[in-house]
Amino acid sequence: MLLFAMGFLLVILQPSSGQFPRACANTQSLLRKECCPPWDGDGSPCGELSSRGSCQNILLSRAPLGPQFPFSGVDDREDWPSVFYNRTCKCEGNFMGFSCGECKFGFSGFNCTERQIRTRRNIFQLTTSEKDKFLAYLNLAKNTRSQDFVIATGTYTQMNNGSKPMFRNINVYDLFVWMHYYASRDTLLGGSNVWRDIDFAHEAPGFLPWHRVFLLMWERAIQKITGDENFTIPYWDWRDAEDCVICTDEYMGGRHPTNPNLLSPASFFYSWQVICTRSEEYNSQQALCNAAGEGPILRNPGNNDKSRTPRLPTSAEVEFCLSLTQYESGPMDKTANYSFRNTLEGFADPRTAISNISQSGLHNALHIYMNGSMSQVQGSANDPIFVLHHAFVDSIFEQWLRRHRPILEAYPAANAPIGHNRENYMVPFMPLYRNGEFFKPSRELGYDYEYLQEPAVDSFQEFLSPYLERARQIWAWLVGAAVVGSAVTGVLTGLILACQKKRRGTSSEIQPLLTESEDYNNISYQSNF
Repeated sequence: MLLFAMGFLLVILQPSSGQFPRACANTQSLLRKECCPPWDGDGSPCGELSSRGSCQNILLSRAPLGPQFPFSGVDDREDWPSVFYNRTCKCEGNFMGFSCGECKFGFSGFNCTERQIRTRRNIFQLTTSEKDKFLAYLNLAKNTRSQDFVIATGTYTQMNNGSKPMFRNINVYDLFVWMHYYASRDTLLGGSNVWRDIDFAHEAPGFLPWHRVFLLMWERAIQKITGDENFTIPYWDWRDAEDCVICTDEYMGGRHPTNPNLLSPASFFYSWQVICTRSEEYNSQQALCNAAGEGPILRNPGNNDKSRTPRLPTSAEVEFCLSLTQYESGPMDKTANYSFRNTLEGFADPRTAISNISQSGLHNALHIYMNGSMSQVQGSANDPIFVLHHAFVDSIFEQWLRRHRPILEAYPAANAPIGHNRENYMVPFMPLYRNGEFFKPSRELGYDYEYLQEPAVDSFQEFLSPYLERARQIWAWLVGAAVVGSAVTGVLTGLILACQKKRRGTSSEIQPLLTESEDYNNISYQSNF
C-alpha cells in the first residue's frame, strides 16, 4: 500500500541535485558560458541580494596531471566544467547549490545555521516498515522526473559549441545512473576511435571522495522528493557473507524462477529498465547515452568467474586494508602498491596490497560477484544494490580516516590521473565540488554510520580534542622536558636554601624549622600530566 500511496505524490514533489541545471541548459547560457541562475527566494542571480552568493569566474587547478591521458582539448570533461561554463555561483558561508538555494551537507534551516548529523544504518537493522519505505522511495525516484536537472545527449561539438543545445529530461534515479556513466565513459576521438584509459570516478585518488559526494547528493535527492528530511541510505555489510543475503524479494530482489539472470517477478525492481549499458554501441556511433531504456536489470549472484573473484570479501581483508597508512602511492592508478585507496577499490590484493589487476578484491569483488548489471562499470548504478554497497565502502573509508587522521596534504595535489588532483572539480557535478573537500570525516559532512558511532562528548571536549591530539604527538618531548625541568628546579632550590642557611648563621631567632638531621634530598617533585 505504501508504494501506491507514493505514486500519488509524483506530480507534486520536487526533486533535487544532479548534473546540468535545467536553468542553464539553453543557448544563451551555453554561448555566454555562464550558469548563475536566480535564487527563488529573492530572484537575484545566486541569491546575491540576500548575500547567499555571487556569479564568479571558475578558478581551475593548474597542477600537472599524470601521463595516463595523453590528449588535450578532445574531451568535454577536461577542466570541468569549463567547456560548458566558466562562470558559476560561488556561495557564501553554509549556502550551497547551483543557485546557492540549498545548505551545505550537514547544515539546515533557512539561513543554513543548524548543524545536523544523520545516521546511516545496516539495512538488516531496519524495521519492516522502514525497509518498505526505503524500497518505496527507490520506486518513487525511478518514476519522478527531475525538475531541476537534465542530461546532455550530445557533446559540446555536437551542440555546435552551444548554439544547438542537446539535453533531455530524466527521472531522479536514472539521473544518478547517467552521472556515473558520464564520469566513467570512454573519450570519443572521432571516427571509430576512442580512448579507454580514462575515468573521472575510478582507478585513481578521487574514487572515494567522488562516490562520497554521489551518495550525499543521492541521499538529498530522496529527502527532497519524499519530504523526509531524516532519510539516510542504508548499507549492506557484506563482510564474510556466504552469498547475496539481500537478494530476496523482501529486500533487493530474488532470482527469477526460470531465468537465473533476471530478478523475480515478485521483486520491487522486476519492471525496472536499465540505461547506459551499451558502451560499445555508443562508441561506434560516437554518441552519448541518451537514457533510453535498454532492458531489465540483470543479476546472477555467485555465478561469476571464480578465478577472478572466488568469494565475497572477508573481515580480515577489510582489516588489513584499514592497516595501510598511505592513502595513495606511486602512479596513483590501478597499478599502485600499498595504497589504501587502490586496495579498497579492489585492484590490489587485500592480503598484500600489491597491485593485481587480474583479480578483483573488496569493492570490485562485490561488483563482479553480482554477475550482471552491477558488473559493468558505466551502467553499474542501475542495480539498486549499488547504493547499499557503496554506502558500506564509504564506511570503510570513514574508518580509515578516523584511524589514521590524515592531513589534507595526504591527498595528492598533482600528478594524479586526469580529474583526480586535490583541487580538480569532480565530473560531472553541478554545483561544483573539489576532490579535497570530501577528504574529511563524515560527521563534518552531516552523517555517521551506526556501527562506527562513538559515545557522545560534550562541546568542551570537542573544543579541546585538537590540542589533546597535538599533546599526544609530542608526549615524549613533554615528559623529557618535565624531567629536566624537575632536576634543574631541584638543584636551584638546593643552592638557594644553602645560601640562605649560610647567610642566617646560628641565631636562634632565624633557625630553619627543619632540623639538620632532615634530608632535603628526599624531597621529590612530581609532574602530573
